[in-house]
Amino acid sequence: MRKVVVTGIGAVTSLGNSFNESWTSVKKGLSGIAPLTRFNVPPMKWKMSGELKGFDAGLYLSEKEMTHLDPFVQYAVAASFMAAEDAGLIQQKSGVRSQESRVKDPKLRTLNSELSSAGVIIGSSRGGITTIEQAIIKQENSGCRIQDAGFRIKTVETPISQLLTHNFHLSPYLMPSTSVNAAASYVAQKIGIKGHCLGISNACSSGANAIGEAYRLIKSGYADMLFAGGSEAPLCRLCVEGYGASGALSKINDVSASRPFDKTRDGFVLAEGASVLVIEDYETALKRDAKIYGEIIGYGNTTDAFHQTRPSAEGEARAIRLAMEEGGLLPEGVDYINAHATSTPLGDKAETEAIKLAFGKRAYEIPISSVKSMTGHMLAASGAFEAAVTLMSIYEGIIPPTINLNTKDPECDLNYIIETGKTEIKTAVSNSFGFGGVNAVLAFRRV
Repeated sequence: MRKVVVTGIGAVTSLGNSFNESWTSVKKGLSGIAPLTRFNVPPMKWKMSGELKGFDAGLYLSEKEMTHLDPFVQYAVAASFMAAEDAGLIQQKSGVRSQESRVKDPKLRTLNSELSSAGVIIGSSRGGITTIEQAIIKQENSGCRIQDAGFRIKTVETPISQLLTHNFHLSPYLMPSTSVNAAASYVAQKIGIKGHCLGISNACSSGANAIGEAYRLIKSGYADMLFAGGSEAPLCRLCVEGYGASGALSKINDVSASRPFDKTRDGFVLAEGASVLVIEDYETALKRDAKIYGEIIGYGNTTDAFHQTRPSAEGEARAIRLAMEEGGLLPEGVDYINAHATSTPLGDKAETEAIKLAFGKRAYEIPISSVKSMTGHMLAASGAFEAAVTLMSIYEGIIPPTINLNTKDPECDLNYIIETGKTEIKTAVSNSFGFGGVNAVLAFRRV
């Protein structure tokens, strides 16, 4: 079995339009959460979000591409290019391009020949949900209305049969640009990747699953290099109201709405973004003198077989144990836990119990923090971004804080870090858990 390392990181989040910007904000304990602006929100109870700010897809895509690609694909492309540049695999042709010169070249970069044999795995929970919603709105404006969340269609002015013939036109890009695999396939197209290509949809654990599956492929010798991560663009009315109806979203309408492990927490803040890692065989990385952030040493993937929305501490604990066992880690050998911690009452309580089950008495000593307190919940993208943050915690010896934790829940009684700390971290674990009882845990080690 081969040694697997991470050599590049890219991200776009509510904290910044690059991973460096986002990581700097994380270390400072800054919040990217703000009032939702994507659509009119007064009728809704859930008014906060983790929106990207000032993101420019034109740095990576043509005007035509931007019109037909769902935002989750655009975010994935941006994060992947940044990861490739960070890994030293591609270069901008002439530095930062002007607005006038952008996107004339479909590749935008001078490509490294090594990339043609690489692969890509991108996870997404919702895929192109924003573009699908826009198609529904177009349908509504044509005389057809979506009556309720069950998608029963009620004719208002125009017969449905007429809407679906020559009088109602959908974009030919609707289906290919909204499927879950669209991000992975388009990243491959833009960068020139011709190896493995997978789109993973496994709820909120999708991004961590993508990284874990990439790790397994490289470890077993089926691939030498993979781009892996998650991308999500769920800030549309359908998602906000859908998650709100499930009782998962916070009704606290200020920037402190995401407050993991706090006694007053009442749900998560929905967010968008993407994060992609360049993962490769250690020997391959050494040969090209690549910067190495850390080693992936374990991956646990389980399902609770319990409930669609309620988490199981036992199922989560099994995933943690599997990652630790594969990495050869004992409880006393883990220096930091990056928690899934979404700020939901049931979720944070279950994860606290899962950590106790997996680590025993050691659970009370390990530093734990939640990045979602700053970013909100980016669904699939969160697991990937938090994996990157965990790696940087090891690389720089920094434990990021959990912000907005003012009154600790008595049932969440572990060592949650509320101020940025500097310490040596040799090994760390990153948790990702999703609806449906799906769990993905990654274990990392300093190289």
